[in-house]
Amino acid sequence: MSLVAGAVPSTSFRTSHPETLAYTAAPRPVSKIKLPSQDQLRHQGGWLVDRQGRVVILHGVNAVWKHAPYSPPDSLEGFTAADADWLAAHGFNAMRLGVLFAGVMPQQGVIDHSYLDRIDRVVKLLAARGIYVMIDFHQDLFGEAYAGEGFPEWAHPAETGGLIRAGFPIGYVTPRVNEAFDGLWNNTNNLQSAYRDAWIAVAARWRDADHLMGYDLINEPWSGSAWPVCALPGGCANFEQDKLQTMYEHVLAGIRGVDADNIVWLEPQVLFDFGAHSHLGTQPIDDEQLGLSWHNYCIAQTLMQAYGAKDSTTCAKMEQRVYRNADVVATRLGAASMLSEFGASNDAIATARVATQADENLVGWMYWSYKNWGDPTTQAQGTGAQSMFDDDRDLNTARLDKLAALERPYPQAIAGVPLAYAFEASSKRFAFRYSTTLASGEPAPAGTVTTIYVPTLHYPNGYSVEIDSGHVISAINASLLEVVADRNARTVSLKISGAPIQEALLVSGKRLPAQAGP
Repeated sequence: MSLVAGAVPSTSFRTSHPETLAYTAAPRPVSKIKLPSQDQLRHQGGWLVDRQGRVVILHGVNAVWKHAPYSPPDSLEGFTAADADWLAAHGFNAMRLGVLFAGVMPQQGVIDHSYLDRIDRVVKLLAARGIYVMIDFHQDLFGEAYAGEGFPEWAHPAETGGLIRAGFPIGYVTPRVNEAFDGLWNNTNNLQSAYRDAWIAVAARWRDADHLMGYDLINEPWSGSAWPVCALPGGCANFEQDKLQTMYEHVLAGIRGVDADNIVWLEPQVLFDFGAHSHLGTQPIDDEQLGLSWHNYCIAQTLMQAYGAKDSTTCAKMEQRVYRNADVVATRLGAASMLSEFGASNDAIATARVATQADENLVGWMYWSYKNWGDPTTQAQGTGAQSMFDDDRDLNTARLDKLAALERPYPQAIAGVPLAYAFEASSKRFAFRYSTTLASGEPAPAGTVTTIYVPTLHYPNGYSVEIDSGHVISAINASLLEVVADRNARTVSLKISGAPIQEALLVSGKRLPAQAGP
């Protein structure tokens, strides 16, 4: 059997049913890179790859402690080993971890290494469980003077007369917030160099860390007084090329002085999240390890919900526009692509919709947010709706509808390149097809393992597997399904269904003897 004909690696596809996966895109250029010697990720040909050259798909969460001291405590309210265990047990293999400029450099020119130590506690907890970490220099509304967080007090403009603390997100269009961002983009008082120095310290600290996936240079960069142009569908070429990318290249050069290898993630100006185009990369950036970190939020969602709408065709169309825009920008940059934020609500239908779109586009993601942590700058502020839990202190209070939307079958590591994968929640059917040619363009070595996460949440009674041109090597009903391609196979196709088969696995139409459980 075969899920779909052909064997050309693709970068995007559309599907209306997991058994009819349709290839539509041309393959990305192949690039030769030096693979990491430790468990880190690199970018190759538009994909994230591990030390074996396998394409890695990430399903993760955001975790940003926005209040002083800007790092989650080792407590029930914060982040403990139990939290890391919970993430791993539910199939999450990545975290975008907030590291604030205000914490790294609380005084101008002075790095707070004790702050880095506190962040490192979380990095090590995650790495020990095989969870990749994206270091995120997070900000919203510039800093605390503007009811936001991110930039230290010394970096704020001295003039605060007429300050309007409008809060998130309205505060972005107030004059003083725009003045603060204009100061950053115009490098007032050499602020960009201080920002670069903070990043140099961070990169020097974690460049050799296990399960590092790179550095997200700034969260949701606001364009300051240029924002009315940036809000147009065509975006703001002048701002992104002359201001934002110029700052990115300045910081990138500093990081490359201490870390030549790890991925540096660039974000478009924030109104990209709602459908505006981005012009990053129109002027090429000479770096082989770039990533595009982008967000997808439907600006109409809150208004639709206010009038009782539970789902929105408008939102689906707007979200797909953002996916298409991201593919264009990532291709232009020659970068990996990561949906590093979406969600921020307790709407399980919308959450599932965006996660399904990510599957259709072969894109990994990070849900916002793991816990609420008193977040002052979110569309869900004051409600706690963005959290995975009813009570951040109790991991037994997971919101099951939301968890079911996020904890879904997916290929975590692929001995080749994914061609298509899709999960149909109503029928509990998952379909996956991959090429056995690596992102490098070389055939995967014989015996290289592909790993698929299969959640007990969706398959409480076990699952069955139908596979073509490959064979299963993992135990029956293992949460990590391991597959090896048959000799000389160019593609491998498989389907997972929820029909309980306790005594055997169905493989290529044949029943194999029962195996011991995991």
